[in-house]
Amino acid sequence: MSTPRISRRGLLGGGAAAAGVAGAFAVGRTTAAAAADASGPTAYAFRGEHQAGIVTPAQDRLHLAAFDVTTDDRDELVSLLRDWTEAAERMTRAEPAGVVGPVEGDPLLPPDDTGEAIGLPASGLTITFGFGPSLFDDRFGLADRRPAALRTLPHFPADALDPARSNGDLCVQACADDPQVAVHAVRNLARIAFGRAAVRWSQLGFGRTSSTSTTQDTPRNLFGFKDGTANVKAEETAALAEHVWVGHNDDAAAAWLVGGSYLCARRINMTIEVWDRQPLVDQELFVGRTKGEGGPLSGGGEFDEPDFDAVTGTSPSVPVDAHVRLVHPDFHGGARMLRRGYNFVDGSDDRGGLNAGLFFIAYVRDPDTHFIPIQNAMARSDALMEYLKTTGSALFAVPPGTADGEYVGQALFT
Repeated sequence: MSTPRISRRGLLGGGAAAAGVAGAFAVGRTTAAAAADASGPTAYAFRGEHQAGIVTPAQDRLHLAAFDVTTDDRDELVSLLRDWTEAAERMTRAEPAGVVGPVEGDPLLPPDDTGEAIGLPASGLTITFGFGPSLFDDRFGLADRRPAALRTLPHFPADALDPARSNGDLCVQACADDPQVAVHAVRNLARIAFGRAAVRWSQLGFGRTSSTSTTQDTPRNLFGFKDGTANVKAEETAALAEHVWVGHNDDAAAAWLVGGSYLCARRINMTIEVWDRQPLVDQELFVGRTKGEGGPLSGGGEFDEPDFDAVTGTSPSVPVDAHVRLVHPDFHGGARMLRRGYNFVDGSDDRGGLNAGLFFIAYVRDPDTHFIPIQNAMARSDALMEYLKTTGSALFAVPPGTADGEYVGQALFT
């Protein structure tokens, strides 16, 4: 006898799950979260042309985990992806991870949902999956399907990478407006993976550091500056096709990735206490923008283009080593990225300073043209680098969205 599905809110008599699908997302407006933020939907459809969690309006919280696959059996890997797909779709509808639920099953057996999200709405949860370059070794017969651009990111100047915070066979990015919902999603996917994959590293984040929609204000990073002013937005369809989505002619070995993207992840520690002792004028010269409004130092408001030829006195108004100049598309063949990073604070270090920074995430069509050259320029010459130390790094191929009846990444295995 099948067990009826029950939503987390339904469990407490709080109403139907936000499961209706309309276009790219489903809308549920009856929850406390919806009442707190009536400007947007609170549930997003898991299935679609592209995976949710890329152009989706950036939520406030992140839990990203990288996994090592612990089985050498291709069928077990596929079964894991099937199980993850089913659980992810349920959780984005505010339903339990398993078909039974956290308290409805046999009391002598472990529940198939951990239960900490009982009573919580979907909270805009999106779950996005990616495949690391190490998945394409000789274990699963995938070597000839590895995209040429999918390889371990270079060791950039000034990197201080911790292997325990880098790379991985698989990744799961869970974003939500409630941290407990995001943590619940990754926790349950890790539980489901037991015996087939194990968490290699994970990162919590708060306070999105980019806006992925024109409906969102530009947020601030832990240096106090607006971040992501020039980010690619969900409404820029042509720019997304040019800079974010993998195209049909990009790589013959990667036909399975068409409509997907590449996720570049960097854990960037900020030396907060040193930065806080810098004069405001110096902070603005390092960034190339004003700290208040976020306008370029060459003049204008936040969304005005910097004038890199402008001169103040005898010096460029936007210094030659300013961050905004070194990463600007004008100096990188027009390349743009869709960023959806988060601030993080992982307590304090052994000297009493904040172990804090930016967990940088960017989605790009090709890391060889849209990320690596820009990162190299920044690492070599950016004035901000004196206050940054990258401790984690990873690259994943993010397959396209999943149609009804499919599992995530199915085209890679067929």
